[in-house]
Amino acid sequence: MMLGEIEEILDVIDPGQFPLVMEPLFKQVARCVTSHHFQVAERALSLWSNEYIVSLIEEHVQVIMPILFNSLYRISKEHWNQSVVALVYNVLKTFMEMDQKLFNELTEAYGDTITARNAASLKRQDQWQRLESLASERRAKLSEADPEMEQALSKLGTLTLQEKS
Repeated sequence: MMLGEIEEILDVIDPGQFPLVMEPLFKQVARCVTSHHFQVAERALSLWSNEYIVSLIEEHVQVIMPILFNSLYRISKEHWNQSVVALVYNVLKTFMEMDQKLFNELTEAYGDTITARNAASLKRQDQWQRLESLASERRAKLSEADPEMEQALSKLGTLTLQEKS
């Protein structure tokens, strides 16, 4: 319903007034596009079937494409509904036709972001493995040095808190 009303407003908005609302509006559209509810995502993507809205987007593609790009690209790879994925591909194709250079820059930046995120994840996993290894070594040294302490620690690990009735 909200998206239908937004489309009706955009259909009659003066082109001079559009820049005043485009950033918050398309941030919300990006949220709608990433919705797991396929009807919400489809309705948000249907804005690109309105020629007047597309012409407004094209005039301000330098602002709007960066707002939507990451959401669109991620959904093109991850959304469960194939009709949503098909609509996303159409929107991405439209953006590519509007400004190929900006599209390529955003694609490269998105790839860099994913690469950095994967590297950070690998680093985090490596740190956890080192911590687990260090903890195991210390536990082994502790059990060798003081068997009674090891026994107390193992009992402590098996204790559970019981709620008072």
